[in-house]
Amino acid sequence: MRVIPLSEGSFTIDGTKQFVPFDHHEDELNDRPTGSLLVEVQPFVVITSEDVLLLDAGLGFEVDGRPQLFSNLMDAGINPGEITKVLMTHLHKDHAGGVSHRNHETGKIELSFPQATYYVQRKELDFAFEKGFPSYIPEELECLRSAPQVVLLDGDGVIDSYIQYQLVGGHCPFHQIFRIVDGGSTVFFGGDNAPQLQQMKSKFVAKYDFDGKRAMELRQEWWKTGQENNWKFLFYHDVKIPTYG
Repeated sequence: MRVIPLSEGSFTIDGTKQFVPFDHHEDELNDRPTGSLLVEVQPFVVITSEDVLLLDAGLGFEVDGRPQLFSNLMDAGINPGEITKVLMTHLHKDHAGGVSHRNHETGKIELSFPQATYYVQRKELDFAFEKGFPSYIPEELECLRSAPQVVLLDGDGVIDSYIQYQLVGGHCPFHQIFRIVDGGSTVFFGGDNAPQLQQMKSKFVAKYDFDGKRAMELRQEWWKTGQENNWKFLFYHDVKIPTYG
């Protein structure tokens, strides 16, 4: 398997849940509001023997009139039309902003990868509309409700015999994780339940998680199993280490 990080840059986020760009050469974290977290926003492409997978979809920002995600894919040598599956851990705006974009000709919001199949937990989609802003942006998610290429998952299962998904909760009530097993290798993507390498190595309980204790316990379990079985971990919010293993 080939793994390609698609970094959208570093950001700080505080209680307002606004993602503010952070330049490591010019900005100081101490100048940001007290309690600000420094995170990377980093979707991944995983190229397997069967698919070109997109794991989460970034903030959905545009650069020069086109989605930044498209530009990042092209820079990595991948045409956005080559994506075959979009795997969503959850639908918080920093992970799901890029699932759709506004067509500047029609003014309508449409799926960013209409040729791909999207995989979303059914209860997470329902919860996103129940909870709404600022964690979720329902307008950007509306097309997930009716598009025929969206598969709504219920609980745990396997996609095409090699992509395992598991509904685990933790960071948010209906967060899921993915294990991709191909050619004897395993890639693990825990989204915001396993966002940074350092959190895997410590008993860190995050106050911003829906169930921080469960998220911490899951990380301990995954780290132990992954170390024993040579998993490659993908870290969506790690500013220094996107992959490990």
